[in-house]
Amino acid sequence: MAKVYGIEYTVKNSKGEVVDSNKGQAPLEFIAGQGQIIPGLEKEVEGMEVGEEKTVTVKADEAYGQRNEEWVETLPREQFEGIDLQKGMTLYGQSPDGQTIAVTVKDFNDKEVTIDYNHPLAGEDLTFDVKVVSKRDATLEELAGGEQGQGCGCGTGCGCH
Repeated sequence: MAKVYGIEYTVKNSKGEVVDSNKGQAPLEFIAGQGQIIPGLEKEVEGMEVGEEKTVTVKADEAYGQRNEEWVETLPREQFEGIDLQKGMTLYGQSPDGQTIAVTVKDFNDKEVTIDYNHPLAGEDLTFDVKVVSKRDATLEELAGGEQGQGCGCGTGCGCH
């Protein structure tokens, strides 16, 4: 039977800077084997028991992948009319198939805006301090829907897709 894990975590980028944490908040819950968090973290958590803690480094290939420079695009400024642009800000849009996509504003001037479709942590090895706070069998409803009880309203680091 598939397991639902609830975890507390803090994640640091390759420079050692904390980029996300849910400590003191609701745990991140995921169904093992469903691809709901980054693969490298899931592999490390599977098999851990409630109360167990560890620090793990997840290589970029098992986190958000390597950066792809082909995913950086320069567009006419007119396409961003009415937006108070700032370098580093995240903008959300829709892909042709209706999926929500996030892009990062890399640079802009009066004529052009350069955006980056790479995940902000692409190319980074990530270090997680992780603690399993709950572990249980997934319900049939969860398995059928692929969703667990407590969704995650996380920031950039936890691995939600």
